[in-house]
Amino acid sequence: TLHAPASRLLRAWTREEALVELLRGRMAIVGPTTAAALGETLGVSDFDANTALVMLESEGAVLRGAFTPRSSSEFLGVPRSSSGTVEEWCDRRLLARIHRYTLTRLRAEIEPVGATDFMRFLFAWQHVAPSTRLSGMDGLQEVVSMLDGYEVAAHAWERSVLPARVDRYEPSMLDMLCLTGEVGWARLSPASGASPVGATPIALFLRATPGTWREGAAESSIETMLGDCAKRMLEALRSRGASFPRELASACALNDDELQRAIGELVSAGLVASDGFAGLRALVSASHERRPKTSFSGRWSLLDLTPASRDEAVEAQARTLLRRYGVVFRRLLTRESNAAPWRELARVYRRLEARGEIRGGRFVSGMSGEQFALGEAVERLREIRREGPDGKVLVISGADPLNLTGILTTGERVRAIGGTRIAYRNGVAVSVMEGDILRPLAELEDAAAMEIAAALAGRRVPVSRGFVGRAS
Repeated sequence: TLHAPASRLLRAWTREEALVELLRGRMAIVGPTTAAALGETLGVSDFDANTALVMLESEGAVLRGAFTPRSSSEFLGVPRSSSGTVEEWCDRRLLARIHRYTLTRLRAEIEPVGATDFMRFLFAWQHVAPSTRLSGMDGLQEVVSMLDGYEVAAHAWERSVLPARVDRYEPSMLDMLCLTGEVGWARLSPASGASPVGATPIALFLRATPGTWREGAAESSIETMLGDCAKRMLEALRSRGASFPRELASACALNDDELQRAIGELVSAGLVASDGFAGLRALVSASHERRPKTSFSGRWSLLDLTPASRDEAVEAQARTLLRRYGVVFRRLLTRESNAAPWRELARVYRRLEARGEIRGGRFVSGMSGEQFALGEAVERLREIRREGPDGKVLVISGADPLNLTGILTTGERVRAIGGTRIAYRNGVAVSVMEGDILRPLAELEDAAAMEIAAALAGRRVPVSRGFVGRAS
């Protein structure tokens, strides 16, 4: 015979209170379940069981949601709603334990790859490997979405970065994306003074989220670095709005040389941009040729990159970086000059992992700290490892976002300069061409060294190191 404790006998229990206490004890041991299942075991209606569970939920003792995989629920004969989900209940502390065990199990399933396999993965992920290149307007938009907010020297975008990812790239394709309002361009990093427009770091960004990569800038401090012509043009743009170059020249009383210099200063300071990429293209060409060029296509206007709230901007950056690299960790973001600090990004990634949107674990060996990845990136990593190296030579620009030499490996870093070319074989940087000089980064057989030298120079050359002349 069971005898209740005296403290319990002294209390006058209502049926509802008693049912709540019965379910409280039951929930602490059964794990995820439904109101119908609990009602059946206790011999009460589904409605009474659900009412008691709602009272426990208001106390914070239990949580409701969809915790059981679909196949398991169907096997157990659990009915589903029209939306395809089952409302289940679970003790809060028990659910936290289950969640920790699940994350630990998922992380243990991952077999990390080496740095060379990871580089081969990045070439495929960012569509630099020839077999993975994209094409057409949709392909270019996908590339811009992946490189959203990454700054590259202005002249390097169309010389090397975009052509490396888009098959048969045409400048008109980028112009169209800009003129339709899908994509914009600007300098996003803080300006340290007027610099040559060709070397100015310029980012392509999605206009849907214009403030993601730029914090509020003190324009007054930037304006103190401007020349008189640039200041007059800035005032004209504020009063007149978007204007064509000839309109600006007339309003500010500038000749062709002063017009070019003023626009160049404002672009380098990150204060103005044109409707299309053709404006920047013409400006870079004029700067490179050292002579004024007045056909700066389209209108020029002040940049209105209103910063998003800090939390929104950091989460948007975290998601973009996942799209860019597939797998992210602290060392990989060394060249991400506009990204938030890793401690802020890691908080977002931990939250996304807890939601089940991304994976956490050890994906690349030899890299310290936490690592996070998209589910499809994990599968692609496994494919890359199974396929193995193919021995092909891949050449990228030093300004390319995938110039991670000396970052993922222990070797020396190669400066992010558009004119520098780096040759990779099987994910290893084997040689670099800096200006007219070819310099090996790894030991190579003579035949392989000559093949790589020809790939870097763009023609057959008589030597594999030293002076070889400019690449074609």
